[in-house]
Amino acid sequence: MTDLAEFAREKGVKYFMVSYTDLGGAQRAKLVPAYTINNVVKGGAGFAGFAGGFVLTPAHPDMLGVPDPTTVIQLPWKPEVAWVAANPAMYDADLPQAPRNVLRNVIADAEKEGLRIKTGVEPEFFFLSPCGGQIADTRDVGSKPCYDQQAIMRRYDVISEVSDYMIDLGWEPYQSDHEDANGQFEMNWKYDDALATADKLAFFKFMLKSVAEKHGLRVTFMPKPFLELTGSGMHAHISGWSLDGETNAFYDGNDELGLSEVGHHFLGGIMKHASSLAAITNPTINSYKRINAPRTSSGATWAPNSVTWSGDNRTHLVRVPGKGRIELRLPDGASNPYLLQAVIMAAGIDGVRNKCDPGKRLDIDMYADGHTVKDAPKLPLNLLDAIRTFDANTELKAALGEDFAQAFIEMKTKEWNSYCGHLTQWERDNTLDI
Repeated sequence: MTDLAEFAREKGVKYFMVSYTDLGGAQRAKLVPAYTINNVVKGGAGFAGFAGGFVLTPAHPDMLGVPDPTTVIQLPWKPEVAWVAANPAMYDADLPQAPRNVLRNVIADAEKEGLRIKTGVEPEFFFLSPCGGQIADTRDVGSKPCYDQQAIMRRYDVISEVSDYMIDLGWEPYQSDHEDANGQFEMNWKYDDALATADKLAFFKFMLKSVAEKHGLRVTFMPKPFLELTGSGMHAHISGWSLDGETNAFYDGNDELGLSEVGHHFLGGIMKHASSLAAITNPTINSYKRINAPRTSSGATWAPNSVTWSGDNRTHLVRVPGKGRIELRLPDGASNPYLLQAVIMAAGIDGVRNKCDPGKRLDIDMYADGHTVKDAPKLPLNLLDAIRTFDANTELKAALGEDFAQAFIEMKTKEWNSYCGHLTQWERDNTLDI
């Protein structure tokens, strides 16, 4: 285990940011002087869980953020500070509703099936003006801006800086591009074990926002910040491996798509639970403006709204883009880095255990011909539908943990009720004169 005090001495670190991701996906932290960090490793940094993004009360004792020293990262843009992921604890045990703990438990469950799940993510995001009301690049106005060479070069300073940092951190970034919406970009790095990917995604969001702010910009991972533009997804690539990480258990060279029986069953679990896991992969009110959006200015939403799968066809919920892996195209930019991994794994492992059949493969263009598919379940129309569907799924809730599921449903129901208590301009425009 990394000795964080020794790490600080070697690297010139003065402070550690002891960080955790809360139930809603926000990152919380305490700044700890380096000289006392090993005491915090032993006893945890104290947080008031009620104020810190969990379904707790002011009467609960301190929630302790216990650093995981293996995750430590010296901030490339501020080297005197290091970030370290923490596992929230209370009553001398892991806090069950904490997302990183949920994922750790699901990983342990997958290991019982002899599987080590590796994942990669494709975070999409917008660069905005500091006020957040418009895209930062006023010249980025094309109707088909995807891969726009000039537009990505106008954001070169931020993207290259973050990419350089990822190279130095050993993440092996391999491409960045301008995406389908004006002002929208994507950055990619190599896949890894599910927990490592979640930690990297949490840190990436923090790093990108910090560097963008330094350059006078604002970054949003909001799923649908502009109704007329394509929303931001968080596509996830998944493969299953032997416990030693050497053999891809999802690979079968004799299968047409290169997917083994285990891989098909894992896919079957995702298809079985797709409508339920949407509450976690698409966890905000705004998420459903991406899933159920009308055609955007580019001509396509690039988001699924039905539970279908295909080969290398981006118009479906799941595609098989290469041998030995699958891609889930449902998640969006608001998804919690840890819960995203956990719910995919929980659904897939259920499929493996119960030998779930993913159903018929479809190769049609769902954007043009989806209306001809009559037997495919539809994804939830809104967050309330998603919450209710998740709540009814006893298998998925049990796999993620009942304490977590109860807290998540309570938090998201309050969010929905708050939204319903908000009077919109649309209501005035359409109801005032009735």
